[in-house]
Amino acid sequence: MSRAARAIGLALLVVAALLAPPAAAAGAEGARILVMLRLAPPHFRAGSSYGGGYGEDGSAAGRRRIAATVARRNGLRLVGNWPMPMIGVDCFILEVPAGRSADAAAAAVAKDAAVEWSEAITRFEAQGRTTAQARPNDPLYPAQPVTRRWHLTALHRLATGRGVRIAVIDSKVDERHPDLAGQVSLARDFTGDPAVAAENHGTGIAGVIAARADNGMGIVGVAPAAKLLALRACRQEGGGPAAPTACDSLSLARAVSFAVEQRADVINLSLSGPPSRLLETLLRAGIDRGAMVVAAVDPKLAGGGFPASMPGVVAVAEAPMGSAYVAPGRDIPTTQPGGRWYLVNGSSYAAAEVSGLLALRRERDAKPGRRAMPVSARPGGGEIDACATVVGKGTCATEGMAP
Repeated sequence: MSRAARAIGLALLVVAALLAPPAAAAGAEGARILVMLRLAPPHFRAGSSYGGGYGEDGSAAGRRRIAATVARRNGLRLVGNWPMPMIGVDCFILEVPAGRSADAAAAAVAKDAAVEWSEAITRFEAQGRTTAQARPNDPLYPAQPVTRRWHLTALHRLATGRGVRIAVIDSKVDERHPDLAGQVSLARDFTGDPAVAAENHGTGIAGVIAARADNGMGIVGVAPAAKLLALRACRQEGGGPAAPTACDSLSLARAVSFAVEQRADVINLSLSGPPSRLLETLLRAGIDRGAMVVAAVDPKLAGGGFPASMPGVVAVAEAPMGSAYVAPGRDIPTTQPGGRWYLVNGSSYAAAEVSGLLALRRERDAKPGRRAMPVSARPGGGEIDACATVVGKGTCATEGMAP
């Protein structure tokens, strides 16, 4: 920890317990699996053009009957569905009885001729840690690692992320935080329990990406003029600044599908978990439409975990690891619920910085929707060269940002 960061943390640690946000309710659900049935394609109207769309041809009831039949003959219970026309499937949610393995149930259901594929709902975890707390109205911009390492002041003379939409798929963002007021263009909840207070991890990620500039308090986001889509797919498990944050593959799939449908330019996933065919299919659809997908690396999982391991995803770590890109990930001051600022660590926040950086690049790119990977010290990974990522290597020296 740097001397400045240690001073902030030690001076204010005594008030952390008094200012800790209230506990958020954690959902308690049984084992469930996802069963995909193929949607009928849009129908053609003679003498005209294609009309209607996936799921609008009267076959929705038929698919539900099929799903109910599949559930009955496998000893499962149909509890709901979520059509995903973007990838041509209707996703049905089936509950697994106590004592049975969700993976085994998914494997059995996948053998049914009516089923496109099936998978268990899996757990994902945010990749960030909170270490200390700082008081509101403290100008923390000089303490931000990217201020120095990425020459952020100079970069902001060239781009601030204006016109770029960034989907923050995470826990609930505090839209009323003074550093985030007006930065969220829309918010949606995909967890099924929307009546909760703002949560730590999502609020912190949002601040790193797009905290307001020149408001006399707190921090400055890497892309302060970008607009956020605050998509809650994760839950804070407990109270206090160190409470863990977790998601499941169904809520993540719903949020990713929405982000892609909304044409988000950048999709930030500061989390990691096991592979999911459904999530990979949805993320591939987003990438094919020009979205940049940024994911945090979990060094404890093979390949850094999913979705960081997926081809085409910008995998970000806080320290060198395989082919991942490296961004600052320690002693980062950021926003927290209730008008507060904490110091945080982890690849979650390094990934958020890269999402902001790619928003600066997207603003300057003459071809909207064009994907451009970060520029780094070595091809395909390593320490990111922020200037070269935004403006190109040849112009960094003239802008006074050469390493």
